[in-house]
Amino acid sequence: MTHIHFIAIGGAAMHNLALAVASKAGYKVTGSDDEIFDPALSHLREAGLLPDEMGWHPERITPDIDAIILGMHAREDNPELVRARELGLKIYSFPEYLYEQTKDKIRIVVGGSHGKTTTTSMILYVLQRLGIEADYMVGAQIEGFERMVRLSDTAKYAVFEGDEYLTSPLDLRSKFLWYHPHVAILTGIAWDHINVFPTFPQYVDTFRKFALSIEQNGSFIYFSGDENLKQIAGEMATLRHEDMTIIPYKEYTGDVPMQVFGRHNMQNMQAAMLACYCIGVAPDDFYREISTFTGASNRLEKICETETSVAYKDFAHSPSKLKATINAVRERYPEKKLVACMELHTFSSLMADFLPQYKGCMAEADIAYVYFNPKVIEHKRLTPITAEEVRNAFGTKNVEVFTESQAMQLRLQSLNYSDTALLMMSSGTFDGIKINEFAKHLLHCND
Repeated sequence: MTHIHFIAIGGAAMHNLALAVASKAGYKVTGSDDEIFDPALSHLREAGLLPDEMGWHPERITPDIDAIILGMHAREDNPELVRARELGLKIYSFPEYLYEQTKDKIRIVVGGSHGKTTTTSMILYVLQRLGIEADYMVGAQIEGFERMVRLSDTAKYAVFEGDEYLTSPLDLRSKFLWYHPHVAILTGIAWDHINVFPTFPQYVDTFRKFALSIEQNGSFIYFSGDENLKQIAGEMATLRHEDMTIIPYKEYTGDVPMQVFGRHNMQNMQAAMLACYCIGVAPDDFYREISTFTGASNRLEKICETETSVAYKDFAHSPSKLKATINAVRERYPEKKLVACMELHTFSSLMADFLPQYKGCMAEADIAYVYFNPKVIEHKRLTPITAEEVRNAFGTKNVEVFTESQAMQLRLQSLNYSDTALLMMSSGTFDGIKINEFAKHLLHCND
């Protein structure tokens, strides 16, 4: 029996990896965390993996543990981590362990500042529909897939969403640098994670390193409409011209009927098709199967629809994602009033130096509400920002800024939603809003 212990097991990716490892024969999984929330809490409880008490317990780190998997939420001075290092136990980061488990497989990795989850989901959806087995890690729930992580002894392929954020408290490289893809996609570069990459050139450089990490005789698929990616592709053509196939793409412009919409999704679909083609899937087969793909959870996900109005939710929070999502809904519903709400929730989005990146991002909305909680800024130990600074940064007259969730909810409740498209965008919950229920209430979808 192989004993794997997860430090900071409650994270979205970490708990899904724990579930995947626990499902394999011959593995024992334990874990710890100082706080765990749903859905991780329920998932771990159902699987019998929920720690019996919260907190860190170094006395439970014993020499018989075969490996530690360290989550990004843990700090370098974590008591369990300190004990594991004292005992000389093998310590893996999340991406390092994924690579270790798939190093003999053909790996497809999707990177970029936006579109990673959807593109990865499209690839997985088509492979499953075609009966092609694959291990995977994706950042959202996909219809027909039980979990967000799968590891097996039988799959020939592994498909990973490649994140450029830090690997672990002990490894400050980008996660996706661990994966060494045979087929790599980069969807675009738009500055993010300013706390890790304080300048844009530093941010671009981690994508350059990712391209260089592609396995020998691998394929590099990139969006040709991105000038930074075109430059990286040119560098690869010089440095790796003998052992790398470089494939540019634009948006799909065919006539296959699609369930998803928006220019960015047509780009994502074309990238996914090319990745599948690299492992032998015919384009006609790909387009036939992708026509029924309805999207990944929280990625332009339809909440409800009435005779005259519709509501969507999306994970968008960075400037490029925010703009692409709003523009997609505007293109889909050009005659409807577009009410767009977004929450500044991530580290970068709440930094005063980063706010100018949002200039014009919500210009296509008729009514634009931006929410942030000053207490979150205080908790993250960031320089305080004001509602006026945020409004000026967005730079368009349609934007109204709220610092109290209840005030924003009351304003939304005061609107007339006849012939309206409502769009709720956050990587959080607007401080406690049950987004689906709230949107249905606003549009009277349950009446």
